Amino acid sequence: MNIDPREISALIDAHADASAQPVAPRIDLYVGIHKALRALMAHTLLALGRMDVTDDEEFCSHCERVMDLLDLCRSHLHHENTFVHAAIEARAPGAAQVLEREHGEHEAAITALAAGVTQLLGCAPAVRPAASQALYRQLALFIAHNFEHMHAEETTHNSVLWAHYSDEELVGIHNALVASIPPHEMMAILRWLVPFMSPPERTAMLADMRAHAPAPVFTAVLDSVQPHLTPFEWIKLMRSLGLPAVPGLVH
Repeated sequence: MNIDPREISALIDAHADASAQPVAPRIDLYVGIHKALRALMAHTLLALGRMDVTDDEEFCSHCERVMDLLDLCRSHLHHENTFVHAAIEARAPGAAQVLEREHGEHEAAITALAAGVTQLLGCAPAVRPAASQALYRQLALFIAHNFEHMHAEETTHNSVLWAHYSDEELVGIHNALVASIPPHEMMAILRWLVPFMSPPERTAMLADMRAHAPAPVFTAVLDSVQPHLTPFEWIKLMRSLGLPAVPGLVH
């Protein structure tokens, strides 16, 4: 593990001069979805660790949650390979090869973990505690590597994208990627995306959705994320969108 505080120091130093003109942040294709994945991965791992293996309903439900995480991770790899890595390779050949190889490793890990879940579901009750602990450890290793991988994408890949693409072009890549996601998958992503954004990110994304999505879709998204926001976060969000904070009045 290599913890490098220089990234933070460089940003602080760049803004230390009060006379310096503020610089608008570049479009970041990774920031939102990676926050969602980190939240989902951590939540799934913690739930697996506290699972009651003697409760059949809870046992099956938590195993299903792990499978849902793996399905979303597999889909995420496909989206990045198809849209983001393709864009990097189009203008900086070879720049995405290292992390794309890691995507192949992640695919193999996802397949192995899914097989582990299937075996766990079919094992005898007496074997569940040890088998569940083994799956928990393997999932933790998978998540740890994904956290490092996402950091590399957010730094190395963003540097390449920002050097070779304008913000308008990056928005086009983002929109094409989002348009390729089936509605049921998008709702699953939004459940983890919206609650774990910062308030300004949350407002910007939902304001854009409100402007472009059908009203019933926008309302369905708000209904799905409200239970996962604190009352204060919900009120703040509704105020920022100019909407009433009372449930049932958002249309």
